[in-house]
Amino acid sequence: MKQYTVTGMSCAACSARVEKAVSKVDGVSACSVSLLTNSMGVEGDADSASVIRAVEEAGYGAALKEADREAGHNAESIMEQEKALEDKETPKLKKRLFSSIGFLIVLMYFSMGHMMFGWPLPAFFEGNHVAMGLVQLLLTIMIMVINQKFFISGFKSLFHRAPNMDTLVAMGSSAAFLYSTYALFAMTDAQVKGDMTGVMKYMDEFYFESAAMILTLITVGKMLEAHSKGKTTDALKGLMKLAPQKAVLLIGGEEKEVPVDQVKKGDLFLVKPGENIPVDGIVVRGSSAVNEAALTGESIPVDKAEGDEVSAATINQSGVLTCEAVRVGEDTALSRIIQMVSDAAATKAPIARIADKVSGIFVPAVIVIAAVTFLVWILAGQSFGYALARAISVLVISCPCALGLATPVAIMVGNGMGARNGILFKTAASLEETGKTEIVVLDKTGTITKGEPRVTDILPAEGVPEERLLTLAYSLEKNSEHPLAGAVIAYAEEKQLRAEEVTGFQALPGNGLLGRGRDGLLTGGSFAYISSKIPLSADTEEKVKQLAGEGKTPLLFGLDNQFLGMIAVADVVKEDSMEAVKELTDMGIRVIMLTGDNERTARAVAARAGITEVIAGVLPDGKEQVVRSLKEEGRVAMAGDGINDAPALTRADVGIAIGAGTDVAIDAADVVLMKSSLKDIPAAVRLSRATLRNIHENLFWAFIYNIIGIPLAAGVWIPLFHWQLNPMFGAAAMSLSSFCVVTNALRLNLFKVYDSSHDGKQKGRRQAAEESIKNKNIKKEEGNEMKKTMKIEGMMCGHCEAAVKKALEAVEGVESALVSHEKGSAEVTLTKEVADDVLKKAVEDKDYKVTAID
Repeated sequence: MKQYTVTGMSCAACSARVEKAVSKVDGVSACSVSLLTNSMGVEGDADSASVIRAVEEAGYGAALKEADREAGHNAESIMEQEKALEDKETPKLKKRLFSSIGFLIVLMYFSMGHMMFGWPLPAFFEGNHVAMGLVQLLLTIMIMVINQKFFISGFKSLFHRAPNMDTLVAMGSSAAFLYSTYALFAMTDAQVKGDMTGVMKYMDEFYFESAAMILTLITVGKMLEAHSKGKTTDALKGLMKLAPQKAVLLIGGEEKEVPVDQVKKGDLFLVKPGENIPVDGIVVRGSSAVNEAALTGESIPVDKAEGDEVSAATINQSGVLTCEAVRVGEDTALSRIIQMVSDAAATKAPIARIADKVSGIFVPAVIVIAAVTFLVWILAGQSFGYALARAISVLVISCPCALGLATPVAIMVGNGMGARNGILFKTAASLEETGKTEIVVLDKTGTITKGEPRVTDILPAEGVPEERLLTLAYSLEKNSEHPLAGAVIAYAEEKQLRAEEVTGFQALPGNGLLGRGRDGLLTGGSFAYISSKIPLSADTEEKVKQLAGEGKTPLLFGLDNQFLGMIAVADVVKEDSMEAVKELTDMGIRVIMLTGDNERTARAVAARAGITEVIAGVLPDGKEQVVRSLKEEGRVAMAGDGINDAPALTRADVGIAIGAGTDVAIDAADVVLMKSSLKDIPAAVRLSRATLRNIHENLFWAFIYNIIGIPLAAGVWIPLFHWQLNPMFGAAAMSLSSFCVVTNALRLNLFKVYDSSHDGKQKGRRQAAEESIKNKNIKKEEGNEMKKTMKIEGMMCGHCEAAVKKALEAVEGVESALVSHEKGSAEVTLTKEVADDVLKKAVEDKDYKVTAID
């Protein structure tokens, strides 16, 4: 998507006009214009010159944003973006307003103070009504010159057949001024003829104060609106201010301070306590605590040591760190966050289409209504001045800006709130859609669990000290590269144990390990393998089954013919997973765990997380198919962290990537959780719902304001209730309408995204439907498929199951394979006849043994 800056827009009608003009350009597949940030996002292969020409022909200005003119996000481009978001309008409008008020006070003294309240005037004006009219004329002209932007923009848009809010203001003020000028000349004629009754009559026909007051009050509203709009981009501007400007490079052992955009991948840089980390890197020397609140919203510092990653804009709090740059410029986490938030501001939520359609025809419709109002009152026998006042009231009370701002201001504030809490919505549509989620599908490994096998239980045999079991297991496993071995090694090193030397080490795939230690032959592995070497009791076998039922993998160890005990390893459920699942359930959302792991382990992990629905043994393409089928039952959000989750993330209505996950998953997702916490999923849903609710409030106010205001201004209620609206009050109402919409959006800054106290109220929406699907697994319908059951030896853990499953499902004619290392079997579903030898070879090529096929 190419980003452009658009100038000259003043209301929703302007943005609708620009969007319509650019959408007609050949090669433009999508166009989104934001009145809030004066930006435009264009998708397609149209050249920039054609896009800019289309905008200019529509009567506005456009230019490519700095970030799209230059290759990459460096410090300068971020500064350019920050500069573009600066509130330049408020200071200008302040000057216009104060100048206007100065002249308006004098004008009101002459027009109302003297005429209505008898306030004194200099003797020269005593009885000289023409002179008083001339003073009012001159003062009004001065105020019109000060606010000439309304007339230039308004009539220019009118000539381009794209009238906007400025057109309404300019027409209303011009009509009042021209009619008052006519009344002044008519007064001079009456004065010359000595017709004092005529002079006083025309004096009452002056609307100079209305013409000037309209401009001043609209300027008040514009200033308040500009100030409030500036507040809505505070979060994005805050992110940009975090961008470091300098870095200290280590060149030949010397420290050299350089601008951050000169840092290249592979450079070594130094970060002292209290300094910002300039780019993303890896610690090569030193240790420290780093405050990552700028990126994740998490205030507790994170300990960093050699080999750990650090991110740009985070703050080094204690020790000195020497780091190697791995991501610079636009590739840093901060730049990507800024780009995501900026892109989201440049896109439109689906709900905005309603306001856009209305805004496109709003101003022409108001002009027609004003003209009809004038004619009706003339035909009803009212004076020209009376009819004109009603028409002017219609013009100046109508406000397309409120409609145009209703959605983007709420989206900007909601997106900023998310960014401050480490929840990044890539588009306005994703911010809107997240709150409509009915089903959340969670990947297991790395999403519900930590994705790292950990030691959960140590069960030494009778008479064997725990430390001896750990030391011997550590000595043996230290020679293995298996993920389960890594868990034992990490635990032992945490306990600061020393490994004994092991010789003659052998890894027996699918079985276990063996090697000779100081005291004899060490063995380790599955129950089946160890029981073939050492006699094991029935209690031990029962305990192995119990641990397996809990989703843990028991590793058994022996020394010669002595059973030493077992160590259980499992992928640990994240501390906040259960709480997150409960919050989602309380919000009326159905939660499903989707995993490639075996059924038994998956159910055990799901039970610990509080999830009742499990879909297990699913390959990556199978995950996408499951999400596709679930979409028929409701809106689906899929959360995952791995490359294998990318197809499902793309297929879901909302894809949610865990921040610590792979770049592929993050690119495929619509929402990114920087803290990698499942609690951010219900928080994202809450924030989305609050933002959508705020948009509905804004749209209601914008529509109801115009629905009530326009008939009132036209005088519809005068015959019934004698309700009559002065044009000045209409202008005041118009000036405040947009301010009210923006202020309402700013209330989102007070929303507490982690407050779950109101979640339970939403559960009733789908309680009946939930009861019918509770405790059900989604299974493939069984037709006339052929099935074969294979007995396999050598499988000892989930990784073995995955290897066998992958090998079998790669065979042509195999639809699926349900593999269990506990049962030592694989149930194969076939779409056509496959020879037993082919299936056997596929498994035995992976170093497992097939004993039977039924």
